[in-house]
This record gives sequence, C-alpha cells and structure tokens, in this order.
Amino acid sequence: MVNEKSGYIQVKDVVKKFTQPDGTEMTALNGVNLEIEPGSFISFIGPSGCGKSTLLRLIAGLDKPTSGELTLDGEPIKKPGYDRGLVFQNPTLFSWLNIYDNIAFSLKTRKTFKKDKALVDEYLALVGLSDFAKAYPHQLSGGMAQRASIARALVGHPKVLLLDEPLGALDAFTRMNMQDEIYRIKKEKNMTMIMVTHDVDEAVYLSDKIVVMSARPSKIEKIVDVNIFGKRERNNPEFLRLRSEILKILHFAGNPEELEYYL
Repeated sequence: MVNEKSGYIQVKDVVKKFTQPDGTEMTALNGVNLEIEPGSFISFIGPSGCGKSTLLRLIAGLDKPTSGELTLDGEPIKKPGYDRGLVFQNPTLFSWLNIYDNIAFSLKTRKTFKKDKALVDEYLALVGLSDFAKAYPHQLSGGMAQRASIARALVGHPKVLLLDEPLGALDAFTRMNMQDEIYRIKKEKNMTMIMVTHDVDEAVYLSDKIVVMSARPSKIEKIVDVNIFGKRERNNPEFLRLRSEILKILHFAGNPEELEYYL
C-alpha cells in the first residue's frame, strides 16, 4: 500500500503561457494556488479549453510553468517520474505486446521486473483481467483496455495517479462501471488521485474535492468539498445538491454556450 503520508502536492502561484502560431502570447493558467492532501481524490472541471489538462501535465512533469512552482512531498516537480502514474483518455497500450507484458513494461524499463514480478499478477487481478493476461489490446473491449492502462500506471506503486479524462471515450454504461472500478481502487490503495473531467456527475461520484476552474486565463473559481458518507448513489439528495451547485458555478466560470458537461 502507498504510504499514507505520501502524495502531498502543492501548486504555488503557477502561471502558464503559450506562444501561438501568430506569435501572440496566450495565458492558460493565471496564478493558480492549490494544495492536494495525501490520499485524496481531486477532480478538475471547467469550461472547455480552460487549462485543466495543462495543470495536470504540469503536475505530471510533462511541461513546465512559466512562473510559480509545483512540488510533490516538498520536492520540486521538474520532469516526469515514476512517483506519478498517468492514464490518458484513450488506452495507450502497445499493440504488439500482450496485456501481461504491457503491464510489466514499466517494471522492465526500471530493471525491477525480477524483484517485482508478482506485482503484475496482483494488478491484473485488481482490475479483473487475470483471465486476459495473454490477450492483445485489439482483443479487449474499450473498458477492459482502459483497465489495463490503469493497472500499468499503478504497477510501479506511484504516489499519485493522474487521470486525463480517462473515461471520455467509453459508452455511458461502461463509463459508470469504470467509475465504480476507479472508486474501488482508490479506497483499496489509499493513494492520491487527480482527474480531469467534463462530466459533473462523474466528478461528484468519485471526488473528495472538486476544483472548479474559470474560463481562460484560468484561475480556481471554487473548491467544492464532497461530503457524501457511506455508499455513493447518484440519486442521493446530497449528490443532486452538489451537482446543481457545480453547474451553477460553471455558468459563472465561462460562457454557458461553451460548457461541456458530458463527453
């Protein structure tokens, strides 16, 4: 299990600017400050193009801020690292490797496969794919392939799991099943998880806190605490109240005509 005290992220006065093809400068993030506690599940939600994925990429170390600082357990985030697992919207599995070897890949690149070989079977079981270890990605459904991607991201025991719209390409029923899977894994592993989503219901269902971001140049509009105790149900009165609150905030966070609540 991941150390309960690991996975603490701080985002301090982060500004991110991009130079556009015509040479003009575009500000994506404008002074973002955020603390993410170890073991919490945080969702980023906001108008399309507001910088949610940009912020996630900065936490992943795939990009650098124009100014400001991001830290993980007090250490500056300068580049990608094995302490952060990343899952994208579409499964990024290697088509020429079977599912077992896809999950084992990161252990082999770190030269820890011999020592940690048992972890591959552990995480295949965790995501319900033990019977498909020898199957290839094209032989799996979209949901199964995404479960394999999650297992691959988890097998190296990262402190933080980053999810960039991981369920956006799935049909509605598969998406709800995958939400249950992610929620179960979160409870079992007690690790920090950060997800970008356009789906308000998904954010409420999975999160401890929801970070609502404004339109570009983006700042944090509000952080909403999700205090739903016991089993989470989509018809729970508190669930519906939070859903309504976030939708109202989003109307003030950007142009209502541009908002995308569901993908």
